[in-house]
Amino acid sequence: MNLPNALSAGRIVVTPLVAVLPMFNSWTLRLAAFVLFLIAAITDYVDGHLARSRKEETDLGRLLDPLADKMLLVGTFVPMFLLAKTMPFQTFLGPIGLPLWIVLVVLGREVFMTVFRQLAAKRGVVIAAIRSAKWKTGFQLVWQGSAYFWFWALTAVMQHNVQDDSRWKAFALFNGTVGTVTMVVAVFLTIYSLAVYMRSFSNVLAK
Repeated sequence: MNLPNALSAGRIVVTPLVAVLPMFNSWTLRLAAFVLFLIAAITDYVDGHLARSRKEETDLGRLLDPLADKMLLVGTFVPMFLLAKTMPFQTFLGPIGLPLWIVLVVLGREVFMTVFRQLAAKRGVVIAAIRSAKWKTGFQLVWQGSAYFWFWALTAVMQHNVQDDSRWKAFALFNGTVGTVTMVVAVFLTIYSLAVYMRSFSNVLAK
């Protein structure tokens, strides 16, 4: 266990709080969830950077890092899916929620890759994150962050009864557009990166 691996483990530890806090109708608790998510997202970059710069890349890290990413994704998708029903992104095209099929596609891919990585590890093959998967994670984090920011900000605005302010409406459109665009790109990269993994490592199951 080194520092990069400890940071990955830390993301796993805070995930339950990130998942539970947004479910309370309190802008302070939802803000706390956003801050915790932001810290987790930053450590996602930092642990990989430290591992490479300090030459501390390990097989444990190659397994812990994607596991932490997947747990954080699941932990955020539950409140995102539930809250988006009443707090959808506001865009120039109208309200945009989180369709169930997107949840199933993204989470299904992550479950499959987790199982696939475990099977490969038993055969002595460690499947590290590829470039398109890293981009996918980046867009997912922006999408998740936009949603979490939206939840606490909208809650605060509603509780202070300033939702009709023109500056707030402009920001709501901006945040919603960012969230929607990154969602679309993340879903595309989810499917594309899975295809690349299968093309590159399909022979693993034949061993």
